[in-house]
Amino acid sequence: MNKKTVKDIDWQGKTALVRVDFNVPLDNGRITDDARIQAALPTIQYLLDNGAAVVLMSHLGRPKGEPDPVFSLKVTADHLATLIDAPVTFCPTTTGPAAEAAVAELEPGQVLVLENTRFDAREKKNDPAMAAELAKLGDVYVNDAFGSAHRAHASTAGVADYLPAVAGFLMQKELDYLGGALENPQMPFIAILGGAKVSDKIAVIEALLTKVDTILIGGGMANTFLVSQGYDMGNSLVETDAIGTAAELMEKGAEIIRLPVDLRVANQFAADAENKVVSIEDVPAEWMALDIGPATVAHFANWLSGARTVVWNGPMGVFEFPVFAQGTVAIAEKLGELTDAVTIIGGGDSAAAVRQAGLDAEMSHVSTGGGASLEFLEGKELPGVAALNDRD
Repeated sequence: MNKKTVKDIDWQGKTALVRVDFNVPLDNGRITDDARIQAALPTIQYLLDNGAAVVLMSHLGRPKGEPDPVFSLKVTADHLATLIDAPVTFCPTTTGPAAEAAVAELEPGQVLVLENTRFDAREKKNDPAMAAELAKLGDVYVNDAFGSAHRAHASTAGVADYLPAVAGFLMQKELDYLGGALENPQMPFIAILGGAKVSDKIAVIEALLTKVDTILIGGGMANTFLVSQGYDMGNSLVETDAIGTAAELMEKGAEIIRLPVDLRVANQFAADAENKVVSIEDVPAEWMALDIGPATVAHFANWLSGARTVVWNGPMGVFEFPVFAQGTVAIAEKLGELTDAVTIIGGGDSAAAVRQAGLDAEMSHVSTGGGASLEFLEGKELPGVAALNDRD
């Protein structure tokens, strides 16, 4: 990675304005998974240990460009205070006089969390005025929010026009792992792609066809591929307008793309639905595929057994329902056994599934950015990365 990082700055007496990804899942105002906050701790701790005052900014949820107490970042500030040995305060505004006054009172070794950046409608427009207001709150900008790096917003890209801009440790780790997989992978290199929609992954498949040895396709998107190959998928989710594209990709990647050979199907979309395993030739008319079957798990595991680099994006089935999580968990377990391989989990649902299975520690890297990792794998330049200062 040819970008400057926090290690390239003398932080003594400086204020670090840090874009973190505290977009955590909430249930009635309670954080249900703090993985993204935990992932930011090494950068925050390094800055504190090296004499900086730290100002954190993030979005949370999808407010409509105005304050909404449901999406206040105060809950993340309170949680952060339990994770680090440093004073953490919260500012109920993102920019303006109150935020500037709060920063002026901040001393080295202290942390201030600003209110949700998306409470300001200018954030998503990458408004230069908001970026300039944010820049008043720090001496150096640190982007440690890979999960938002694919968005050109005021807090992820615009602010870098006004301050020196460097990567945090999480951003650096994401770029090193994902960049290494694409630029200099150990071979064989296998991609596992799942999730519901082919349309979300077309560009990724196109990009990976020239880089990987094998692409294993599961999840809802496999249904569309199977239909493109002449199989009747009953009542399964199928993107009819993507069938032609799937057929073209199968033609291009005839030697590379591998599809399921059996499926776990159900008579309705429900956790307690009647279900059974069938071959891809035998999907009943009124039933729907909700997971890959055990023969497919064995088939995919056979391909994976010799892999040296694996990138996985998207679950193999409806993993929210335990009976239809079996394929996803089995693939995660297989990856956990690959001690000689670099295993990269591409954020989003696949990261959640690996954590749910308790196997995240067995992976080389679990990305914090679903959409960002997808766009990175497509070969796109991410605005939040492009905005960082290059090393000389």
